[in-house]
Amino acid sequence: MARVYNFSAGPAVLPEDVLKRCADEMLDYAGCGMSVMEMSHRSSTFKGIIEGAEARLRSLMGIPDNYKVIFTQGGDSLLFSTVFMNLAANGKADYVITGNWAKKAFQEAQILGDAVAVASSADKNFSYIPDCSDLPIREDASYLYICENNTIYGTKFPELPNTKGHVLVADQSSMFLSEPVDVTRYGLIHAGVQKNVGPAGVQIVIVREDLVPDDLPGVPTMLRLKTQVDAGSLYNTPNCWGIYVCGLVFEWIEKNGGLAAMGERNAEKAKVLYDFLDESELFSSTVDPSCRSLMNVPFVTGDKDLDAEFVAEAAKAGLVNLKGHRSVGGMRASIYNAMPREGVEALVSFMKDFETRH
Repeated sequence: MARVYNFSAGPAVLPEDVLKRCADEMLDYAGCGMSVMEMSHRSSTFKGIIEGAEARLRSLMGIPDNYKVIFTQGGDSLLFSTVFMNLAANGKADYVITGNWAKKAFQEAQILGDAVAVASSADKNFSYIPDCSDLPIREDASYLYICENNTIYGTKFPELPNTKGHVLVADQSSMFLSEPVDVTRYGLIHAGVQKNVGPAGVQIVIVREDLVPDDLPGVPTMLRLKTQVDAGSLYNTPNCWGIYVCGLVFEWIEKNGGLAAMGERNAEKAKVLYDFLDESELFSSTVDPSCRSLMNVPFVTGDKDLDAEFVAEAAKAGLVNLKGHRSVGGMRASIYNAMPREGVEALVSFMKDFETRH
């Protein structure tokens, strides 16, 4: 069976070269006679895998030595609580609400302490990024939290907020490693890898070391960043296979020109789709042009029945997982690093044909 073009928002498309490498090494990794799925996380072989993955990630992103990198479990949903417990030293933090995930992070923080939403785009169904040049950030807020790219609504911060000297925390899940990032502008970055980096079950946290508390009375061991920082992400059994695949993706990005090249290719791919949407008489973008995501592109026809027909016909043509999130409706094409330009061109070609027929 031929592979389809998979536009899923996550778990999402992975590079074919990486999948083939996984297949080749499935039964015998590097001559050790076993799969990565079978080996001890305490073994020297796996230690080489996880250390190699971290080293490649540091090189790709230019992560300074005073930032720690950890591979965690529990999903971003657990990290919403972990971030507040570890970084909100005085129990106060401010949030910019630009979609479901920022809203969920905010709600978790409200359970734990004093969280305030200082801006929101909910008034227009999160179809834009609010002005963040002069936010009413509280002086005693421990950090400002954003979801930098919104998977569901297809928006991305065109520029980072003016934090007024506060620590910036960013959920970068659906844009992670899609373009160059200046890590020093953030206190903490977290990302679930299942959108642009690897299989579901691994979260990557990049945190400035001075923000990692030495002691957190009353906080469970596994919710303390220091637990995994001190243990090199090996306090308990990690998702060994997932980390291995992430390392292969990091290597694939290196071989394909690094983050600068990824950013250029992603911009080119997105332009193909957005240009068509802007010209089309049937399809339209749901996002303000000033803050369009390069990774997640929602679009609609304006007719729910026609949207459903399009999704069904596209799937038969090998263009799958195009149904939009229920919050937006319509369609959504997630065009992560591993989606080739040919996939986007095939989608646009099909959209043109569908428009001609309707």
